[in-house]
Amino acid sequence: MRALLAGALIACAGGAASARETISPLHAYARARAAASSGQSAEAAKAYAAVLKASPGNELLASRTLAEALAAGDRELALRAATVLERTGSAGAEARLMLLSDALSRRDWKRSSLHIEALARDEAFGFLAPALRAWLAVGMRRGNPFTALQAGEANPLAKAYSAEHRALLLLATGNRQQGVQELLAITQGEGFREQRLRIAGAALLQRSGDPQGALTLLAGDAPALAAARRLVEARRPLPGAIATPSAGVAEYLVRLSGDLTRQDVNDLALRLARVATFLAPENSETWLVAAQLLAAKGQHGPALAALDRVQAADPFAATAEDARIRLLTASGQQQTALARARAAAASPGATSAEWTRLGMLYSELDLLNEAAAAFERAIAFRRHGRGSEPEWTLHFLRGGALEQADRWPEAKVELETAYRLAPEQPLVLNYLGYAQLERRENVAEAIKLVTEASRLAPDSPEITDSLGWAYFLQGDMPKAIELLERAASAAPADAEINEHLGDAYYRAGRRFEARYAWGAALLFAEGKDAQRLRSKIEVGLTPELASP
Repeated sequence: MRALLAGALIACAGGAASARETISPLHAYARARAAASSGQSAEAAKAYAAVLKASPGNELLASRTLAEALAAGDRELALRAATVLERTGSAGAEARLMLLSDALSRRDWKRSSLHIEALARDEAFGFLAPALRAWLAVGMRRGNPFTALQAGEANPLAKAYSAEHRALLLLATGNRQQGVQELLAITQGEGFREQRLRIAGAALLQRSGDPQGALTLLAGDAPALAAARRLVEARRPLPGAIATPSAGVAEYLVRLSGDLTRQDVNDLALRLARVATFLAPENSETWLVAAQLLAAKGQHGPALAALDRVQAADPFAATAEDARIRLLTASGQQQTALARARAAAASPGATSAEWTRLGMLYSELDLLNEAAAAFERAIAFRRHGRGSEPEWTLHFLRGGALEQADRWPEAKVELETAYRLAPEQPLVLNYLGYAQLERRENVAEAIKLVTEASRLAPDSPEITDSLGWAYFLQGDMPKAIELLERAASAAPADAEINEHLGDAYYRAGRRFEARYAWGAALLFAEGKDAQRLRSKIEVGLTPELASP
């Protein structure tokens, strides 16, 4: 299904870009092309706008202007370019979606219908039409939206999206009981998408005077669901309802954008997400998806601007803040990120989630003692009911920070607590077992732990490495080499795995292969590890140079 979707949509991503290029090489045009090629969509859009004004009938120019305007989030310019393409008879699917978004925002149902029917004739995007017609029927209050939706069941792409739109349409048309049942049936997990749909349904129920029904949809431990529950219980408006054609179409496009992102069709995904933001700027999901795509392109400033559109009272505000802090860190603004994380943790409404975020940021900045202290606060908040994370994860994170800070006795207590709380979590088993193997402590029990971790997660190269190293310590070189080769094949850029493999080769008398493996490890090692590897390559494996 995903391959079918990607193949169908990539083909038309250029819209009218196949039109002949007829304009002269103006300076602004050259600047626009240069900006576009370097990913500076905002600058490219500005330059294209100037050239489009001078050559308003050029199809290729309008198509390129549309693409850059959408990527930059410039609604007015995107609409102007789409209008040019429609006037010249060369409006592709993206232009139609832009024009549809404008018509829906003006409640121009006749024009909306024309654009939907044009999309229905599009070879790649035609599968959108049944759901779009259904939402238009809701706006017009004419026709049966479910008949329109069902008409697409023969198309596998349309059918893949119909279940969630049917549930949302049931709620939007007042059939609350069946809508809740169908929405719960398709949102069994607590992934981002499932949370978003349940919050959207709950917002409609709250608006309809059914707060208990809203709370039924909001059951779960995810922070966004908990935040939404607090709003309903406090009788404060819950944002995110999907009750209009604009909101329904926006939800479809942002879902489609997310699916394309998972297939690495990111440019088209960003343009669809931008149209969704034009349709439903109050929908935090549209901004979160757009920010994710902008960040993936290295456009940190526009990504941060997109995150700023998520309101403080939105249930996904904490998700936006997580993304903001990651972006600030990635863009070299670590102190700003740290200040925001500290402020959030110190706020009156802080929960274990804010302290966990602070601890993870401290860990990334190699402030390990501070990280351990933050995770300790997170554990305390969680025990007092101010948080929803599994408690074992907090002990695991604190144990990891303490272990890296060379505070092993304290770390062991935390890791053993995590193990007691979650005895079948392979991450916990592996960390506790390997940390003891590193210290040649309690070796027999440590081997049992990593063996069980490998049974639970046989495809993890890190855990396979741990088990291979356990066999190395037992002196079983054939088994150690078999496992370490498998781990190195799965993670060829892992310095530790390659060093372990080199040690096993050397112990087995395979000296040339040992130095080759150490050389591979050296490519990715730093500091003391790199120094130890250089010495091994020069003199071979000695007790002083053994892997930790």
